[in-house]
Amino acid sequence: MKIKAAAWLPFIIILVCAPTAGAQELPALDKKTAEEVLPKKPYSPYVDRGYPTRVYWGDTHLHTSQSFDSVMFGNRLGPEDAYRFARGEEVTSSTGQRVQLSRPLDFLVVADHAESYGVMSSVLAGDPGLMDDPVAKRWHELMNQGPAGGLEVYKEALSEFASKGKPLPGVLSSPTTIRSLWLKNTSLAEKYNDPGRFTTLMGYEWSSNTSGNNLHRVVLFRDNADKTNQIVPFSSLDSDNPENLWKVLDAYETKTGGSVLAIPHNGNLSNGLMFEIVDFAGRPITR
Repeated sequence: MKIKAAAWLPFIIILVCAPTAGAQELPALDKKTAEEVLPKKPYSPYVDRGYPTRVYWGDTHLHTSQSFDSVMFGNRLGPEDAYRFARGEEVTSSTGQRVQLSRPLDFLVVADHAESYGVMSSVLAGDPGLMDDPVAKRWHELMNQGPAGGLEVYKEALSEFASKGKPLPGVLSSPTTIRSLWLKNTSLAEKYNDPGRFTTLMGYEWSSNTSGNNLHRVVLFRDNADKTNQIVPFSSLDSDNPENLWKVLDAYETKTGGSVLAIPHNGNLSNGLMFEIVDFAGRPITR
């Protein structure tokens, strides 16, 4: 049987490269010689790699029944349901269906609207602390009639208050009420935070919408409740100017030593204002 020369090639290479018994090791290159003869860029692509290589999947902009528009449109699932669903657990949807993700998320930000934060969900539930207010009681009755009633409440809230930059009346915009709901939700975020498996990031949405121009920002905290509990969500009812939001976030970092980020979203609905090179008052942006 004849064997082609090419078939022997691998064996020849192995024999040539294999060290012989008693062979002396070559001396290591001194630093000066190495700098002269070796390539400046490391051959290995993994040397000095300084960027992340693992991808994590999650959602930075999730609304629950704690957002006034979401609950009026029929959402009945709150932050706790959202965390359970994101972790891969089975939940029952607002339409009564059993639902579950095919793959759990790695992280979640429940970013409910800062405007009347969580209050309308309490109105729907008939919170005794709110039912003495005639507007809250009427809205409670309408929302419990079904989708049509919820839509009627939404239209009234939008036309009478939100579009005019006015807070909801009475207890519906009480800082005490909103603070209690914020603390409840930061507590839930702490409860479901499971390092190494599932991360909850605390946050909310600042929803400036002056003249129908969407300048919304999702506010994300890097901190735990010991810091986020020192504030309440800053809403567009406090100010619809993004620069005032940034001032508040800067003050938060100064006060707590924490870290916070504001992410713009839906800039396509801003009529170009989110991309202007002028400030909120129309003045050119300076250095």
